[in-house]
Formats: sequence, C-alpha cells, structure tokens
Amino acid sequence: MDLRWLRPAIRALRDEVLDFRFAYPLDLVSEAGPRESLHYYLYSERLKWTVMRLDDCGIPVARRRILGQYYRPGLCAWWGLVKLGHYLRNKDQPSLDAFLRQLCWLERNAMLQADGSVIWPNRFNCLEGGLVLRAPWVSAHDHGLAISALVRGYRLTGSQPLLELLHRAVGAFEKSTAEGGLRVPCEKGALYAELPGALGPGILDGFMTSLLGLFDLFVQTAHSRVLKLFSEGIEGLKYTLPQWDYRGRWSWYGSRAYLSPPSYHHIHRLQLQVLARLAQEPSLAAYADRWDPARLSTLSRVGIYVAFLFTKNQNRIRHRTWHQNHERVMRESDAALTNSPDRTVAQGSYVSAN
Repeated sequence: MDLRWLRPAIRALRDEVLDFRFAYPLDLVSEAGPRESLHYYLYSERLKWTVMRLDDCGIPVARRRILGQYYRPGLCAWWGLVKLGHYLRNKDQPSLDAFLRQLCWLERNAMLQADGSVIWPNRFNCLEGGLVLRAPWVSAHDHGLAISALVRGYRLTGSQPLLELLHRAVGAFEKSTAEGGLRVPCEKGALYAELPGALGPGILDGFMTSLLGLFDLFVQTAHSRVLKLFSEGIEGLKYTLPQWDYRGRWSWYGSRAYLSPPSYHHIHRLQLQVLARLAQEPSLAAYADRWDPARLSTLSRVGIYVAFLFTKNQNRIRHRTWHQNHERVMRESDAALTNSPDRTVAQGSYVSAN
C-alpha cells in the first residue's frame, strides 16, 4: 500500500487545526493606485514562502505534492512585487535586482497569440478538486499580477517592450474561457476566471487580483477598452459577491468548496477595500466591513473555526485527495481529452478521483 500521501496529509491537518489564526501578516498600501506610484496594493515583510524555492537565476519555483515543481507567472510576478515593496521601503539594491529579474522572466515567457494579444500561459497540468487543466492554460490571477508587475516595471525603467506587452495583454480578458481567454459570462457584468472551466462563481481572490491588474493597466494607458473591462468586472463582482458570503461573517473559498482559510479571507477583505476605493463602490466596502474578524464574538469565532475544519475535510473526502497523484491525474485527464477532442486546452475537464 502506497502511504506517501500520509505525511503531507498529517502536516496539512496539523497546520489547519493548530495554526488557525484570525489575523494574517498582510497590509493595505494607501500609496498604491496613482499613475506615479510604484507601490502595489498589498504588502508584507512577514509572509512565509514555504511552497516555493528559488532557482539558480532567482526565479520562484512552486512545489506541490500532486503537481510537483513548476514555474507559475503569477508567483513570479507576486515575488517581484513583494521585492519591489522591500526596495521602496529599504532602498536595498538586492530587492530591486530581484524585481527586475522577475520582469525579465515575464517578458521572456509572454506568448504572442495569432490575434496579436499576449498571454502568460501555465505550462503544467493542474488539478484542483475534480478539475484538471491541461497545459498550456491561462489564469486571471496570473494575468492580473503580471500586468501589475509590468506596469510598475515600465514606470521604473521606461522600457518600451514592456509597454507593448501591456497594450497586448487586454485581449485575454475579452475572450471567453471557451475561446482560450479569461472571460466568464455573467448576468450582470463579467467574471474573469483563475481556473478556466471551474464551477461558478470561481475563486474570489484570483478574480479580484485580475481587477487590480486591469485598473493598473487603465491608469497607465488611459484606454477606454481597459476601463470597460474593469467596470464590467466590478459589476460582476457586485452581482456575485453574495455567493461567496457565509452568514454575513466570513467568505467561501472557490465555488463554496469550503470556508476560506484565514489567509485567503484576509486577502478577500483587503482586496474588497482596495476595489471599493478605486471603483468608488460602497457596497464592496460594506462586505469587507461585515467580514472583519474583529466584529466576531468568541462563539462566532469557534463556529467559523469548526465550520472551516468540517467543510475543508468534507471537500477532501469528496475528491479523495489522499489518492491523487501526478501520474493518476495525467492518466485520467488524457482519457478525458480523448473523449472530448474538441475541448480547447484552456478549458478545464472534470475527472473522477475514485
């Protein structure tokens, strides 16, 4: 019997049970937003980077049990933005150098499409619950962070190739996931998918990260086409936020898969506060206020903690995650692709975890 899954499973349970905290070391940056600013909207000097390592060139490599080791555009961009934040506060050359290395990686790994648009594809196969994404696939989370990093890179360096990439980055938000893009139909406005093909409404922080990227792109380019995409995303966010709301106190992760861990919930709140300011939408700020852990009684905190553990492990049982491994996922995804030959690579397919 293969028991390789046991150690990471025990470690995950230990972290969830013993390390559950209602605070998270990530802060808002009030200076972010204007055209002259190099700051990003969120910053921390105390984040833990336990799921990545740096390669010999200083580029982050993600590590996960099922997916192995892989590069991801969003992780590269986020690492760069954090390092830029360090530089702006400490004026240390190593942090600036690290940011510039991430810019070079993003520039080298941008893929030009036949229609002239640019994407940053993920070149690994991904499993999230029962959803399998075959490489190459695109993510709104990655595109939002990549755009935000490139905007600040252009402001810092004046590099025309970076500006050209930014002008070409709009197209992915205009194409649906069925067409290899990021856009998801919505009764009001639009959603942009972190995982194309996932059940709606999708992953909240990834969606809002893409909106921050679109706002940065509009501020930099003043292009009405970008403003329209941002405004449609804000409308989609306002329309779908109730689906992420748990009893007016907390947020769901993904499509109500389980209650958000404190880290994601904190990110949700901060992103809503930022977008409420940028879009002048008080309704977004109201959700952020309702989701403030400081408003919770002791009994409510216990209830959320128990509900998180229950829903998280219910999700594990539903997808039998302890049986999932890279070889099995790829075998079943190959079968799914064979059965649906017309499926584009940017769309997700569901496979059984039994």
